[in-house]
Amino acid sequence: MIPFDRSVAARPLLRRVLRPVGTFLAVVLTAIAGYAALGDVGVVEAAFWVVDPTSVDLHFRDHAGPEQATKGFAVLVTVGLVLSGVWIGETVLTTAFGGRIRDEVKRMQDRKTIETLEGHVVVCGYGMFGRTIAAQLSNNGHDVVVIETDETQANRADDDGHLVVLGDARHEGVLADAGIGRAATVVAAIDDSNANIQIAIVAEELSEALNIVVRVGDEMYESLARRAGADTVVIPEITSGQNVANFI
Repeated sequence: MIPFDRSVAARPLLRRVLRPVGTFLAVVLTAIAGYAALGDVGVVEAAFWVVDPTSVDLHFRDHAGPEQATKGFAVLVTVGLVLSGVWIGETVLTTAFGGRIRDEVKRMQDRKTIETLEGHVVVCGYGMFGRTIAAQLSNNGHDVVVIETDETQANRADDDGHLVVLGDARHEGVLADAGIGRAATVVAAIDDSNANIQIAIVAEELSEALNIVVRVGDEMYESLARRAGADTVVIPEITSGQNVANFI
């Protein structure tokens, strides 16, 4: 079972719809409480008034009470329900036409595919460094799962044909979603040495047999990365400089 907070974070459509739906439910609950107090009725009858505001007029034909105030409240409730309902509809339509539903379906399909993988490579971060590694691995026949926090970059990885998990690779649950327990290698490829070292620490805790490759931006981080569990430490600037020197 995927924890609620992580499930929401990984689903852009659900995340966008939660706010208007929450507003709609808040209006309904406020309406029930208000009707119950103003009309001195039970919760069930108050809930019925939310559905059928004309019942307010029928109620006050036989009961004394703040009829005008209740009718005024009914008008506010109706406006609130209409506006929040429109907000829900507008959010769903905008999301659909903006490709969000397609992206959501793709994420769900990726999750099912990832569950079947073994011996794959998890690439954390889809910047230039991560993108280059993922492309080369894929061309060499490896299964690649990309973890990316940025939705635009995640969509780019999708377009490039990779399986994608949207989230922060420093979190155990996100790495688990990428099938880290069955993976052969994880590459911490983010342009942030500290973040990559944190990924290495979490990844090693989840899988002792995992080959961990960590990118760092400076030699000073190399020993720290190895203590964190890195089997291989890559410093792109040094590697590229050596390649250029060899080429010359």
